[in-house]
Amino acid sequence: MGESVILNHQTLLSKTSHNFPLVSVIIPAYNAAAFIERTLKSVLNQTYTNIEVIVVDDGSRDQTTDIVQSIVQKDARVRLLQQPNSGVAAARNLAIKYAQGEFIAPIDADDIWYPENLEKQVKCFQESDSSVGLVYAWSIVIDENDAPSGDFHVSEYQGEVYMALLYSNFLGNASSSLIRRSCLQRVGGYDSELKAKGCQGCEDWELYLRIAEHYQVRVVPEFLIGYRQTINSMSHNYTSMINSQQFVLTAVQKKHPEIPHAIYRWSRSLFYIYIARKSSVSGKSLETLYYLYKSLEQDFFMTLLRHDLYTQLLKISIAAFTSFIYYIFPYLSKYLDSNQNSHRQELTINDSQTFMKIQKILPSTIYKNMRIHWLSKRVLINKG
Repeated sequence: MGESVILNHQTLLSKTSHNFPLVSVIIPAYNAAAFIERTLKSVLNQTYTNIEVIVVDDGSRDQTTDIVQSIVQKDARVRLLQQPNSGVAAARNLAIKYAQGEFIAPIDADDIWYPENLEKQVKCFQESDSSVGLVYAWSIVIDENDAPSGDFHVSEYQGEVYMALLYSNFLGNASSSLIRRSCLQRVGGYDSELKAKGCQGCEDWELYLRIAEHYQVRVVPEFLIGYRQTINSMSHNYTSMINSQQFVLTAVQKKHPEIPHAIYRWSRSLFYIYIARKSSVSGKSLETLYYLYKSLEQDFFMTLLRHDLYTQLLKISIAAFTSFIYYIFPYLSKYLDSNQNSHRQELTINDSQTFMKIQKILPSTIYKNMRIHWLSKRVLINKG
């Protein structure tokens, strides 16, 4: 399997600076022409400038390569690698192979970073000792126009986080972390076998779990990542994602039989809620109902506490009622749609901060934190 490596030899990298260690930004890209330029712009506009950027074109069939090539010509910090389509894990691993930085910063080809992301994550590392292997920051969900949707990924878990991370991938996505390179050398890279097994979707979570077995984790409690979710990005193979999560949980269960079995049900239930939300955004009401049912089946009481259950059921009810009205009065469709668009109010990061404060006091959040605290006290993971 051939590799084509395009290197700009004018790149000047400072790997030895104590105050400004080199950060290697790795970007897997497959048919990413719609957003890759915006992603690269957000990376290159970071206030932390001692970076190299390695884009791996994973066999794209659109204009991804041409767009990246044009940026390579303008900024010596950017490199392009190419490989036949092998999956996101293999693409990230190829980038890590060529990376020279002390820290590895993954970002997906449609996400963005806000300007101070790397600066604040590197600073967090510098204020920590060598027991810390990963630093993460908070994410807001953005649409195709980079506007916040109102959803977000927020967590305050840090230190020994294995049990919390097994319960749920509280980092939220693959673009929110900064990883110490020596940490990856110890635990290994992303599991590229998940693609061959039809289990793509949880590669980042699986790696985070291996890191959390051996290292502590720190958080920068600020919204520094824009995690893009559009209708197109929602149309994933949900079966593959569910299989991926189940594969990871099964592997952990074999490795750590001392962990109570209940946490695997809780984790699956929370994942089904996540898939239900993705299905809802894609307009798949029947699938949404099915995944809500699966969540209840795995963890009935917690699911009843979650606001997601009721918001999704309400959305489905409204969509069904609206479809009925449109069927009876078809001329209303264009009028209502145009009226809704004219009064749509764009959300801001400050709105996400307000929603976050509300989320922290929800019964499901409080109960979840109680569960994780109980598990963390009861189970000690051998760091070996």
